Amino acid sequence: MRSVLLALFLLHACPPGGASDLPEDLTLLRTELALRLYQIVATDGNRTNLVLSPAGAFIPLELLQFGAQGNTRRQLVQALGYTVHDPRVREWLRAVYAALPSASPGAKLELTCTLYVQTGMPLAPCFVEQVSRWANSSLEAANLREPNGTTILASGWAPRQTTGEPPGGSTWEQGGSGVESAQLVLVSTVSFQSAWRHRFSFSDTQLVPFTCAQDVVLQVPMMYQTAEVNYGQFQDPAGHQVGVLELPYLGNVASLLLLLPRDRDTPLSHIEPHLTASILHIWTSSLKRARMDVFLPRFRIQNHFNLKNILYSWGVTDLFDPLKANLKGISGQDGVYVSEAIHKARIEVSEEGTKASAATALLLLKRSRIPIFKADRPFIFFLREPNTAFVFSIGRVSNPLN
Repeated sequence: MRSVLLALFLLHACPPGGASDLPEDLTLLRTELALRLYQIVATDGNRTNLVLSPAGAFIPLELLQFGAQGNTRRQLVQALGYTVHDPRVREWLRAVYAALPSASPGAKLELTCTLYVQTGMPLAPCFVEQVSRWANSSLEAANLREPNGTTILASGWAPRQTTGEPPGGSTWEQGGSGVESAQLVLVSTVSFQSAWRHRFSFSDTQLVPFTCAQDVVLQVPMMYQTAEVNYGQFQDPAGHQVGVLELPYLGNVASLLLLLPRDRDTPLSHIEPHLTASILHIWTSSLKRARMDVFLPRFRIQNHFNLKNILYSWGVTDLFDPLKANLKGISGQDGVYVSEAIHKARIEVSEEGTKASAATALLLLKRSRIPIFKADRPFIFFLREPNTAFVFSIGRVSNPLN
């Protein structure tokens, strides 16, 4: 019996109705999926830091649609809410993915997906072609049967990059038969590095009290700047007041969207269940330019969790069943299935500044005569592309020191 080991990885490093409505509909749908994924994971630990990548999770599932057939394909389509076999959907997604890995001065964004295939395993030419054209994806042969072979791939943040045409020829299309325990490892990588459009001054970073859950107060390095930002105050369906701030990166390649409960006694767990794509769209569309004092803590988060149970809850069950999985579109053979779905995510927001005294922070607050956004308590963040609202990462900061 052949097995497929699906490894979904994220590398995220951050320093500092009709056809005409299809782009908007897909944007809202993918945002809704991102929030749905976040809300499921968030309920498992309301007081912990969290980061995950919707792109890192969904792109491999899109790729699998090209190789899935029958009920396996139907389950994947129902879980995502769209099918890459629809030409309009396929071309829109290709256009979005093609535009994302562009670089601008001071910013770098990469989105890749590598399918490691056991040497000698046959692959359908049609599947090879689709992979080569999807989200900067590629195929690469590997000896996955060596001791710890898959562990080595699973422990790395990024696959080895390949250039030129995708693998082809007899190795991929006419591979040997009768190979036992053939494996596939799918590694999805999202990386982002950029400087802020308005830089935080190193000398203004200070130790400021941050109130965590259960009123635990910590002294954390807090970045500071006065800048023109997009800001708004809104109310969720449950009546909670939320401050929303957007901080752009250099070149407008991405922005960091911050959601902060206005009431210091309102935990994020009261806000998270009410977030929807339509609400987020209304809020971001209603932001206004404002000159503000912005306080944002340095933070670094890394998570590692299994997506299998989440996909099960979404109705994707046959994919993991060696008797029911139908992935004949990948190799033309039976017995190929997914054994694991692992997701790794990392984000770092910082500037290489020096610590200043808490007294300096008090002086800054006293002299300020303009509005203040001070993230000195748990908040939610979205790293997104501002023009398409494509969500790279979503998460929350409950303790900047963890």
